[in-house]
Amino acid sequence: MSPSHPAHDDVVHSESFLRSLMRRQLSLSIACATAFLIALIGMPLLNYFVPALMATRVAGFTLSWLILGVLFFPFVWILAWVFIRRSIALEDEEVEQVRNAKEIR
Repeated sequence: MSPSHPAHDDVVHSESFLRSLMRRQLSLSIACATAFLIALIGMPLLNYFVPALMATRVAGFTLSWLILGVLFFPFVWILAWVFIRRSIALEDEEVEQVRNAKEIR
């Protein structure tokens, strides 16, 4: 059988398996994008609504510049790391469920 047509017992490549995995990864993507957008949009809002707090000096920087210049990039890296780790874990969970279902049969 050709690779483009999986065998009938090839549950890992089945439509339902892929749909379930894609749905869970979409939820993860939306959660990570939401966290990023909150941080991205939150900075201007914090500067607008609480300028005195954002002008506070911390380690020689204003809080605003400390967050933007020092903390924002590690936040994005951590967010990307969490996304990748969780995405791989979702794939592993799905494969494990398929293996367990095959063992039951």
